[in-house]
Amino acid sequence: MSKNHEFYWRRLHSLLGVIPVGLFLVFHLSLNFTATGGEEAYNNSTGMMELIPHWLLLIVEWVVIYIPILFHGLYGLYIAFTATPNVNRFGTFRNWMFVLQRFTGVFLVIFIAWHIFQTRIQKALGADVDFNMMEEIVNNPFMLAFYIVGILSATFHLANGLWSFLVSWGITHSASSQKVATYVTMIFFVLLSIVGVAAILAFV
Repeated sequence: MSKNHEFYWRRLHSLLGVIPVGLFLVFHLSLNFTATGGEEAYNNSTGMMELIPHWLLLIVEWVVIYIPILFHGLYGLYIAFTATPNVNRFGTFRNWMFVLQRFTGVFLVIFIAWHIFQTRIQKALGADVDFNMMEEIVNNPFMLAFYIVGILSATFHLANGLWSFLVSWGITHSASSQKVATYVTMIFFVLLSIVGVAAILAFV
């Protein structure tokens, strides 16, 4: 792959990680957060999706969710296994963030594939994706822990990826603006993590 092509592929990878994948994650966790209001509140919220025509929902899912996630995940694996972190040599905060970004990215490929199998594919096979389904899934302590780690990996990956996006797209040039962006994105990580973890614990 030429350096010029790789530059544009990385830009596309970065952009899709924020729009639409990042926006979908925020929407998905916010929707799941309605479970904190009880079974009826969650089922009513997710049931709104059934009002969308099936053919239109499929198009939206593939164009806005599956294809962007597939590209971002597969190209992300390429980046993760070809990158050369400098943690042992420098040990700086940003280098550790670099390593965690790659680690969470690899883990998320596994987590998201399993989550889609447990929910979307099961729905296609006739199962109801509702409060009871999620309750049964996280009734297993291992699966509950797996989902919590998956949620935290996703929120960190998005927050830290947003920091990288601001730098690579030339939005934060100076060291001071990048420092401010670090604080803002880490606060975003904490808040979104609280929403995500509270949502999954609501099914317990």
